[in-house]
Amino acid sequence: MFNPKKILVLAPHADDGELGCGGSIARFCTQGKEVYYAAFCLCSNALPGNLPANTLELECKKATSVLSIPASNLILFNYEVRELPAARQKVLEELLQLNKNLNPDMVLLPAASDIHQDHQVIHQEGMRAFKNITLAGYELPWNNYSFHTNFFMRLSQNDLDKKTESLKAYQSQQHRNYMQENFIRSLAKVRGVQCNSEYAEAFEVYKWIV
Repeated sequence: MFNPKKILVLAPHADDGELGCGGSIARFCTQGKEVYYAAFCLCSNALPGNLPANTLELECKKATSVLSIPASNLILFNYEVRELPAARQKVLEELLQLNKNLNPDMVLLPAASDIHQDHQVIHQEGMRAFKNITLAGYELPWNNYSFHTNFFMRLSQNDLDKKTESLKAYQSQQHRNYMQENFIRSLAKVRGVQCNSEYAEAFEVYKWIV
């Protein structure tokens, strides 16, 4: 059985990792796994003008701490939203350096079908940078035109509670419909039914190395 000890979560924007796999992160941390979280865009230019430029940075730090990721395992880059395609080579170099420095057993990243341009870059360059490592794509249904649910992470009530609590840290994003707690819990329930569990998160597997 595959039992990763070091997991790296790649988030194009601060909050994508919590939305896509926050419950799994909580479960990994509870199990004593070493979890790292790398967010590439802090979206300062996309924030309402009345909010400080570092709003999402502070919210991401709070959200990941709720999931029990140590502050030292949070890696924040400062690319601007929707500008990752223009910085593709630099992003690849950042990812290659992460691979060299962390040497993770498993990498979780946006799914192949994700239509957001920033998410596509992190998926494609992540597949290149971590090509010899177990890779799985997390689910963001509002961006996925198709999604192959061929791997499920069963979640406890506590795992799901931590996920919803971590998302509440993103006060600047609460107006988005996918941030609604009933949506997050409903999706976890659906994925749970599909794997005979109370709750779950679904992933696409791209490479599984044992």
